[in-house]
Amino acid sequence: MRRFYWLASAAVLGFSGAAGGMLASGLAVAQEAPESLLPPGFDDPAPAPTPIPTARPTARPTAAPSAAPAPSGAAPLPPSGPLPTAPNPADLPPVPTLSGEEMGRLPSLEELEALTPDELDERLGLKPKFDIPPAARRSLSQVGLLAPEEGGMAINSLGKQPAELVRAVLAGTQKPLVSRWGHILMRRALASRLTAPEGMNPVEFAALRAGVLNRMGEFTIARALVQDVDTGNWNTELTSQAVTAYIASNDFNGACPAVRLQGSVRDDPQWVMMQAICNAYAGEGALAASQIDRGIENDIAPVIDLLLAQRYAGAAGRGRRAVEIEWDEIEDLNPWRFAMANAVGEPIPQGLLDNALNGPNGVYYAESAASAPMIPLGQREPWAQRAAQSGIFSASAMVDLYSQIYADNAVGGDAAEKAEALRQAYIGGNAQQRISAMQQIWGETRDYAGLVTTAYAAARIAPSEDFAGYSSGLIASMLSAGLDRDAAAWRGMIAEGSLGWALLSVGTDGAGMAPVDAIDTFTDNDDSKGALASAFLVAGLAGLDRIGAAEREAMEGALDIDLRRQTRWTRTIERAAEVENRALVSMLAGLGMQGEDWQQMTPLHLYHIVSALRRVGLEAEARMIAAEAVARA
Repeated sequence: MRRFYWLASAAVLGFSGAAGGMLASGLAVAQEAPESLLPPGFDDPAPAPTPIPTARPTARPTAAPSAAPAPSGAAPLPPSGPLPTAPNPADLPPVPTLSGEEMGRLPSLEELEALTPDELDERLGLKPKFDIPPAARRSLSQVGLLAPEEGGMAINSLGKQPAELVRAVLAGTQKPLVSRWGHILMRRALASRLTAPEGMNPVEFAALRAGVLNRMGEFTIARALVQDVDTGNWNTELTSQAVTAYIASNDFNGACPAVRLQGSVRDDPQWVMMQAICNAYAGEGALAASQIDRGIENDIAPVIDLLLAQRYAGAAGRGRRAVEIEWDEIEDLNPWRFAMANAVGEPIPQGLLDNALNGPNGVYYAESAASAPMIPLGQREPWAQRAAQSGIFSASAMVDLYSQIYADNAVGGDAAEKAEALRQAYIGGNAQQRISAMQQIWGETRDYAGLVTTAYAAARIAPSEDFAGYSSGLIASMLSAGLDRDAAAWRGMIAEGSLGWALLSVGTDGAGMAPVDAIDTFTDNDDSKGALASAFLVAGLAGLDRIGAAEREAMEGALDIDLRRQTRWTRTIERAAEVENRALVSMLAGLGMQGEDWQQMTPLHLYHIVSALRRVGLEAEARMIAAEAVARA
């Protein structure tokens, strides 16, 4: 830089002749070299700061002579000392060799060319186990969503419990729960932030809990639970449950971090299609297209599944290809086909959809689609009722759904009529009109999903003897959403022995001991199949300790039930209640409430569930379960 500025100054001052030739030569060299854009002086290193002496020296030492600096461009001087000697070949380690068998296992050049970058990194051992830095990784000492201060169970609830017992309870919960309130309690226990039982791997514990949540239809909660574990720690079972939750919640992209990180941990068709989708959304569109094309050529899955995956993956890249979906030869749905068609906006033939909803896995499809935002409101409404009945949707969620339906003029039919009726249940001119609107939603069979939907509207009806005839429906509706204080206000307005009285006797706080005469009256008027409502009432009262021992024994004989019979399950839940373990009692209660409807529930199970929950401090949940049993019998 200094030389360049000096040459420029020389040209201004008018040098010519030899000096001019030298100038031209210097200027050409300066232009060929890279030019700095910084002002003069910025290219020079900053001088080292002069140290400030702490004390004035008494005598200045004589400076030692230093070597003259080497000229610019000269080779550096060798370091002082003896020169290193060449290594002895005999001291070198032997060169590793491969046997013939090991050589045969090496991939060929063609196989290496066919590998994806992720597969090649995995073969070479270059693929990291974790996709997050060490400082951001989470501990496995506690896994879950709800802390105790947020309503979750105690963190160490299962820490000292036998791993075999907890594993058997969770693995044995294979079906949905008949009770809405049992479902809510079970979900709370599974989503709590818990330590793993002693002797159980925390990842296995998370996988078991996620599996139960998936089988309950709580796909969103299952997805959140598996996300609380770093993907680098996932085992095969947790990966399987995570993929199930992602597909059921229509979140294919959410599984991509685990799919890309784990690579070839699986080779089933679903995993291959997921890899192609994730590669497409990672910017590797050509690779994704080749993977799907190869899957179609090798016939790894039905063509429609691969074409749906191709359309989904094609939305991520610029090279989109037209994909035509043909349903003519398709005879049934599967979870992948159902979720992928909804995700890409491909209409499913109504006949195919009806067969799926009425088939053995119909509950799965209803629970998966109930909260899918891409499905039209009118189509989601009947599925949302199933979700409300099972405990997935709350009463507030149902009010929100029907509010959207009412505001959408494109929705008609039964869904629009229920939305209008729910609006009248809130804004009707008088109490009678509001009750009539609620009855329209309940239907003749008093549908439990309708009771959940109108819970807050029912709480707005002032208790009055004039409406005592409607009290059973209003009270059942309020208790379906846990509004027990509003329901208790009707206690002095209804006759003893009525259905409303029975619901209040087990569903509200401070109901006291139940009179035997009132129980007899209820039993005489019970029209449920096999007097199941009366049996549930006695079991609930006994579990809440609201009936005397002599009266209980007499009612057991009259109803032909035995609440003293012992099984392995009853002994286990009683023992868990003795040690006041809320989490274990809740999970055992869920294990005992599996079934399709309340006809599969026994008074024996109800009694032990209500009793155990009351003894561990979950009396509110025990009361709601008992009231639901009487209302739905």
